[in-house]
Amino acid sequence: MNIIPTNTNRREFLRTAGAATLSALAAGYPRAVRSQESALEKIEPRADTLIVLWMAGGMAHTETFDPKRYTPFEAGIKSSEVLSTFPAIDTAVDDIKISQGLEAIAGVMDRGTLIRTFRAGDLGFILHSRHQYHWHTGYAPPQSVAAPHIGAVIARTLGPKNPAVPAFIDIGQRFEGNGEAEELKAFHQAGFLGSEYGPFMIPDPERSMDAIRPPEGMSPGRFANRYAMFKKMVAASPIGEFGSDYQRESLIRSLDNSYQLLSSPAAKAFDLTLEPQESFQKYNTGRFGLGCLLARRLTEVGARFIEVTTEYIPFMGWDTHENGHTRAADLKRQVDGPIAQLVLDLEERGLLGRTLIVLASEFSRDMMVEGKPDKKVKDQVEIPDVITELKHYGMHRHFTDAGSILMFGGGIKKGFLYGSTAEERPCRILEKPITIPDLHATIYHAMGIPPTLSYEIEKRPFYVTEDGKGKPVMELFA
Repeated sequence: MNIIPTNTNRREFLRTAGAATLSALAAGYPRAVRSQESALEKIEPRADTLIVLWMAGGMAHTETFDPKRYTPFEAGIKSSEVLSTFPAIDTAVDDIKISQGLEAIAGVMDRGTLIRTFRAGDLGFILHSRHQYHWHTGYAPPQSVAAPHIGAVIARTLGPKNPAVPAFIDIGQRFEGNGEAEELKAFHQAGFLGSEYGPFMIPDPERSMDAIRPPEGMSPGRFANRYAMFKKMVAASPIGEFGSDYQRESLIRSLDNSYQLLSSPAAKAFDLTLEPQESFQKYNTGRFGLGCLLARRLTEVGARFIEVTTEYIPFMGWDTHENGHTRAADLKRQVDGPIAQLVLDLEERGLLGRTLIVLASEFSRDMMVEGKPDKKVKDQVEIPDVITELKHYGMHRHFTDAGSILMFGGGIKKGFLYGSTAEERPCRILEKPITIPDLHATIYHAMGIPPTLSYEIEKRPFYVTEDGKGKPVMELFA
């Protein structure tokens, strides 16, 4: 696929992403095409459901799953001496240590695989939304067509696991009031695949029932009439108003799917008030924690793809441009218990083996290096040579040469460590790097999808991994 030069700024990203969206609306039916190689390849799926736990904003690997030499805070320490601001702790696996504050995850490490060698793409000047677009679609933005989210690809290729449950559910990301809302919307969609495969958005898991019932004050009968009228209006609209015939039909099918959910018994899974109080409190660390609870309940009723995010808002969450240590400590408190409980609950219910859980972030962080050591880009954060205030203690710059990914279930090895990084700065990959094409190929392989599968759009193939070249990392599977 053709990629616009890597110095693309936010305005250019939005302009070209908008053009790609219009192109998607005009496109016809995207026909699935398997190359001769993939036609011969029959992959037995190891997982039926994929859960992505998204650490939005850039989770520092040296502060979480790849701890280095610990340097406690002391006024007057040199920035260049700081590698990790948390000490390492033991896990349930003898040769794996992770950072303090992740004790619950440490206790379930024997159920999963820890990858320490994720390498983010070289996209030039680092813009969070561009790297998140790259991770979620497999393609560096912007593209000449609207690239579908990985959740949309899985929804389109495998279909819903339960016809009454949306095949692609996104939990926790809000657009309203977000300074990069339009950039985030550029990949929170199904692109040329059609509206029916797009995300069912649940911005706040504690109010998830709002997403599946009529607006407050509207009777079911009035809502049914409004639904019927809107569906009729879409069907009778002039050609082009809602895109091509295929896109219009896809929109109608998405309306039907949403309406079907209202009266389905599966709708109860969205109601967190039905969860026993003891279980509810194990997840009740905030919006992300309750999102994990909702993900577990949706997995139980047959969801196909679920993403739970700590939510990307510029300069918030894992986007730690200052106060890196204190904010990381708070974020760990929010995610540690719920992630471990999700693993334990799915295991107890006999669902973990057929559910692939992937914890990831767009890139990592380092105190001194912006980008990669050999491909540095302009610094976006000023860090004093000598740290005198706690707000400068932590990993603030965007580091793309190494990052950590955690996987559970879905045929993945248990208690396994993959790859290694240098113990001293720059803490870059020493062996076994995993790039986005190969990571996606690995995820798709677990779901029974060949990396060479493509969809024909505008008379050319669009592969589920970049140019169909992704290779699954078979060493990760049991």
